[in-house]
Amino acid sequence: MSELLGVLLAGGLARRMGGGDKGLLPLAGSTILEHVIGRLRPQLAHLMINANGDADRFRRFGLPVRGDAVTGFVGPLAGVLTGMRHAEAALPAVTDIVTVPTDGPFVPRDLVQRLAAAREAAGATLAVASSGGRTNPVVGLWPVRLAGALEQALVQEKISKVDVWTARYPIVTVEFARDPVDPFFNCNTPQDLAEAERLLAAERNAS
Repeated sequence: MSELLGVLLAGGLARRMGGGDKGLLPLAGSTILEHVIGRLRPQLAHLMINANGDADRFRRFGLPVRGDAVTGFVGPLAGVLTGMRHAEAALPAVTDIVTVPTDGPFVPRDLVQRLAAAREAAGATLAVASSGGRTNPVVGLWPVRLAGALEQALVQEKISKVDVWTARYPIVTVEFARDPVDPFFNCNTPQDLAEAERLLAAERNAS
C-alpha cells in the first residue's frame, strides 16, 4: 500500500451548492475534506489534492495541490491524469493512484485494500467502486503507466466521460455495503450536507 498515491478530486464546479469548493464546507466541526483525509490517510503513504485556481485555499491541509494537467475543465479524467503526472514527477516509486471526490465524507476505511485485492484477484488493469449496484467511476485504482494513453484520449480524442475510457481496459467493480450508510454519499446540495451531519452524529453515537 505504501507505493500508492491518493488523489483528492476537487475539480467540480459545485453549482448545486452555490459554487465554491464543496470540500471546504463545514461538517461536524471540521470540513468535508478533513473527513475524507482522515479516512484515507491511514490507507495511503501519499496524498495530493487536484484543484484548479488559487492553491492557497488548501494550504491548511499540508498536501501538494495540482491543477488539471490538461486545460478546459474536461471532467474527472483530467484529475486522474493530474495524479498520474504528479506521481511520475515527484513520486517515482508510486505505481498506482487511488482517486476519490472531496465531497464524500464516508469514504470506506478499507477502500484501498479492497480495490487492490480485487484487481489482483481478477487480473484486471483497473478497479472501480460500487454501492447498491451503482458504480462510482471516480472512485478507483489506476496504474500510472496509463498516463500517456489517458492524455491522448483527453487531448486528441476529446474523451471526457470516465466510462468511455475505462471500457478500453479490463476492469473489476468492487461492491461496498450501503448499511449503515452509503460510503459514497456525496454532499451535492445543502440538504445533502444536513443529512451528512445527521449520519455522522449517528455514527459517533453508535461507536
